[in-house]
Amino acid sequence: MFTAPPLRHLLSPAIALFIAALQGCATLPDEALPVRLNYVSNFSANRAGDGLPDGWQPWTLSRFKKPTEYRLVPEGGSTVVRARASSSASGLVHMLDLDPEKYRMLQWRWKVEQLIPGADNTRKNTEDSPVRVVISFAGDMEKLPFDDRLFFDQVRAFTGQQLPYATLMYIWENRAAKDSVIANPHTSRIKMVVAESGREKLGQWQSESRDIYADFKRAFGEEPGRITAVAIMTDTDNTGENAHAYYGDMVFKQIPRARIVYGSD
Repeated sequence: MFTAPPLRHLLSPAIALFIAALQGCATLPDEALPVRLNYVSNFSANRAGDGLPDGWQPWTLSRFKKPTEYRLVPEGGSTVVRARASSSASGLVHMLDLDPEKYRMLQWRWKVEQLIPGADNTRKNTEDSPVRVVISFAGDMEKLPFDDRLFFDQVRAFTGQQLPYATLMYIWENRAAKDSVIANPHTSRIKMVVAESGREKLGQWQSESRDIYADFKRAFGEEPGRITAVAIMTDTDNTGENAHAYYGDMVFKQIPRARIVYGSD
């Protein structure tokens, strides 16, 4: 039997990202909602300073949570986003409208200075990460299993917001194996893919390239709907630790059909 989680758990980073960011920053009035674009605005196109990067919007998990600091800074001859978290959790979100089968390759850069002691994304009470890149997808809500629809209804009743159909999150984990998939303890509609793990690559810029279409099918066992948003988040609210990381430009690219290798599913 499905037991609804305590409401205090509904504002974990993944759930709050669902609510506050990936559904279109719904706390804003309709006329102020960001336009959904078919490309991601580059951080490098901005000048270093205190302002937000063009095309990106802030979001907060809760008025009771301290926000993470995001700032445009010069790094290696380009402008990037520096994230500093101290017992905090918040992020930046960019609204999109993309076909994931056409624009299936997501490429980005990030740099992590140190891991978060005690962080473990397989446990709900230590679910922190120095870097996250998160993608939301549209879909038919009527297809959701009963347990998920019940959970969605509870969140909507608690927050007044409707959750997106699915979210895929790329993280840097302490111990979990690279490429492994971590399920959210509250709903099957959030899955975390370990893009990097461990200490070996700390302090170095890492270029990541993921086939989000294939990752979605592997994580959820179905075809993805349209991409509705991408977000970044550095959070340490569960462990109470400090984290210092950087995010570079990200881009969704097409893959020439001759290079696509389809699995048996």
